Amino acid sequence: MAALDIPGFLEHLQVERRMSAHTLDAYRRDLDALRAWAAARGCDDPATLDAEALRAFVAAEHRRGLSPKSVQRRLSACRSWYQWLLRNAAIAANPAAHVRAPRAPRKLPQVLDVDEAMHLVQVDTDAPLGLRDRALLELFYSSGLRLSELCGLRWRDLDLVDGQVVVHGKGGKQRIVPVGSHARKALADWRADTGAADDAPVFPGRNGPITPRAVQLRLRQLAQRQGLFKRVHPHLLRHSFASHVLESSGDLRGVQELLGHADIATTQIYTHLDFQHLAKVYDDAHPRARRRKRGDGEQPPE
Repeated sequence: MAALDIPGFLEHLQVERRMSAHTLDAYRRDLDALRAWAAARGCDDPATLDAEALRAFVAAEHRRGLSPKSVQRRLSACRSWYQWLLRNAAIAANPAAHVRAPRAPRKLPQVLDVDEAMHLVQVDTDAPLGLRDRALLELFYSSGLRLSELCGLRWRDLDLVDGQVVVHGKGGKQRIVPVGSHARKALADWRADTGAADDAPVFPGRNGPITPRAVQLRLRQLAQRQGLFKRVHPHLLRHSFASHVLESSGDLRGVQELLGHADIATTQIYTHLDFQHLAKVYDDAHPRARRRKRGDGEQPPE
């Protein structure tokens, strides 16, 4: 059973599923919490827990202050581990299969409007690292990449002639995403400035590819420099990309493919954003939708 314990599962995720270090750390924390909870109740092997015990674990995590979203993630990690044990015939059934986590309120992602996005990407290319910053922002917004996908990008993944990029997504899955003309020009200018080889990272850091943390900090600085005082972060550009493409095209399946979502339910959140935009247009434009201020001649409803 030693090879089928929690460290064995994490090794499987790293080697066979090729999950990122960030995702592996999250799985490790969640499964360590399960192991600690079980040990405090005299159980040395959490693989032997049943569904009732897992419901008690979920309830205990919620009572001690974990948000519903964090409890959901924790239960998802447990469910994946038990499913892996089941596939390897270490257990007879997945005890977490039908355990439910508390429902989290659904929060719609924030987005930049089109004018804000256009203003953000137009950084001064004469500034230090200006060519890199312009290329990074244009590619983020042009192609809707995840932060990890952008950081891991190599020049060989980009075809600036045909305008496309091969993206290495979650679980080692690949997809091909278009690259817009402005992003292509910015990337070509950046490569001409660096003279980078095909195997080189598109956005290098001190010791290899740029780190996710460095990108997060740089985006915050650039947003402030450009006069945008929203909390600008990498996923905000991905959300903005998806919302703007869906708003223009109405093609939910196409947006799903571009984002690399395995489940279209994940993509459907952008239909709510699109409806919010349409509702605002309606409220602002329709003469029978606008709220009138008191004193403008309209009688209050009876």
